[in-house]
Amino acid sequence: MLFTTLAAAGDHLHFDSLGLNPVALDLTFFQIKWYSLAYIAGILIGWWYLLRLLREPGAPMARRHADDLVFYATLGIILGGRLGYVIFYAPSMLEHPASVLKLWDGGMSFHGGVIGTTLAIILLSWRQGLNWLRVHDYVACVAPFGLFFGRLANFVNGELWGKPADVPWAIVFRGTVNGVPEPARHPSQLYEAGLEGILLFAVLWFFFWRTKARYEPGKLVGIFLLGYGLCRFFVEFFREPDRQLVWLVEQTGLHMGQWLCLPMIALGIYFIATAKGRRQRVEPIAGSESVA
Repeated sequence: MLFTTLAAAGDHLHFDSLGLNPVALDLTFFQIKWYSLAYIAGILIGWWYLLRLLREPGAPMARRHADDLVFYATLGIILGGRLGYVIFYAPSMLEHPASVLKLWDGGMSFHGGVIGTTLAIILLSWRQGLNWLRVHDYVACVAPFGLFFGRLANFVNGELWGKPADVPWAIVFRGTVNGVPEPARHPSQLYEAGLEGILLFAVLWFFFWRTKARYEPGKLVGIFLLGYGLCRFFVEFFREPDRQLVWLVEQTGLHMGQWLCLPMIALGIYFIATAKGRRQRVEPIAGSESVA
């Protein structure tokens, strides 16, 4: 509906006219921002969907493990996402370590969040005696929820916009800069919400519910890594690079996000190609019958 409205507009839409505000609730002494709600929504809805997946035969963990996983994964997302941003996108922040702790100033890396979440899953699985790769397969299926809400929050914040464009749905995110009118740009945040959120969820839904992929450890993880890597790599062509990393694009032709996606794509192909060899008789944690 949004894209239909934009395409029908006679002139490019201005972001200010949408009436969007990064602050969802302002209590004067305390503010709740949409970005925070996006994280909460992604985690809670992902948890709900994970419990639904665990009701199917051959689940790699029980409800009690899933409850613990929410805590571990949340820490992994926050710590990994923040440290990933600092390392990959803003290493100059290390000169002022206190700034690393200022999460409210923004700055999170999805790739860092993936690494943090993976380490959290490995730690939980080791402590509980679970197969970490099979647990990760199930977590991969719920990850698109967080990606979808996170990208919508980026749009509401008016950040991470795309390159100048003349397509009917292009948006003018800022009126003028130093007296110079800003061009309309690709709403790349919405592109990512659609590809990384909706499309990737649909692909993983199909492979979980319509195939035996969940009985081949690592296959769903591989599909997620490959799918996200390809989607992000594609959308980066429509996105403005981070100001401090323009030099990387000028020298290599690729954004930092695209470079970080290359190992994801390679790992995704590897996990998919080798998944069948890891298939074994599945003894579910939940207590139902074995699944061949």
